[in-house]
Amino acid sequence: MKDLKWGRIILPVLVFVQVVIVFILISSSKPESVQISSETKTEFTAVKIPDEVFFAGEKMPLEQFDVKEALDRELLSNAYFHSQTIRYMKLAPRFFPVIEPILKERGIPDDFKYLAVAESGFNPRAVSPAGAVGFWQFLKGTGQQYGLEINNEIDERYHIEKSTVAASKYLRDAYNKYGKWGLVAASYNGGMARVQSQQTRQKMTEYYDLLFVEETQRYVFRIAALKIIMENPEQYNFVVQEYEKYPLIKTRDVEISGQVKNFADFAIEQGINYKLLKDFNPWLRDDKLTNATGKKYIVKIPVLK
Repeated sequence: MKDLKWGRIILPVLVFVQVVIVFILISSSKPESVQISSETKTEFTAVKIPDEVFFAGEKMPLEQFDVKEALDRELLSNAYFHSQTIRYMKLAPRFFPVIEPILKERGIPDDFKYLAVAESGFNPRAVSPAGAVGFWQFLKGTGQQYGLEINNEIDERYHIEKSTVAASKYLRDAYNKYGKWGLVAASYNGGMARVQSQQTRQKMTEYYDLLFVEETQRYVFRIAALKIIMENPEQYNFVVQEYEKYPLIKTRDVEISGQVKNFADFAIEQGINYKLLKDFNPWLRDDKLTNATGKKYIVKIPVLK
């Protein structure tokens, strides 16, 4: 019993001594200095500002220092936000072919497809803090004003094709009011009434001569920067191979003209799951469809084989 008692005392002491010795040896050793090869250094450089920039066919007045610096800011922000910008480049082949024909048919310049990127980042489910929703970020009242159905079961702000038609109507109305596409883009962010009030207050008519709140002030430049970088990726050190981009997924249309009691069952009947049904039809906002009026809806079903 006495030996056992001494063993209980000595063993922890020996362990403590060993720990102290190891600590002293580690502390006294001098690590070799780490040399960073010049080949491993990352250089962050200023971005190239094109000599001329056109947005929707209108030339940006880059000879004005404030305009040039505003564009430079947005080029820097997007050129060095690598993960986000690369994702935009990957998603463009999936969404641009959907919205480009609609813009063209409605007489809206093709450059406005980049406004959709600025608004939602190619996220059909995007929701802003102010409650703007979908690919084109419509508020409820504005969406309804431009013909979108919005209720607890259906919200066509999430419908890419229908919301693009609605956005085209808004953009055309704004152009009929202002006659300049730069002002049209600004009004999409700040509202037509705000643009007009600032024109009156500041006694200027051009977007590039007007002072707005920061978001609207940067808005057109951000759209232009996205266009410049996405159309000239290698000039801004982005390399995305064609096989790395996300393709447009083939779908088939299924018409619904009555009630759907459960969309999970409906999805299974169509050979897919509920997740894919909602991914391709985010405008379906519930797991059922009452549809008491018998209205016809077209649901997209991905063709997986």
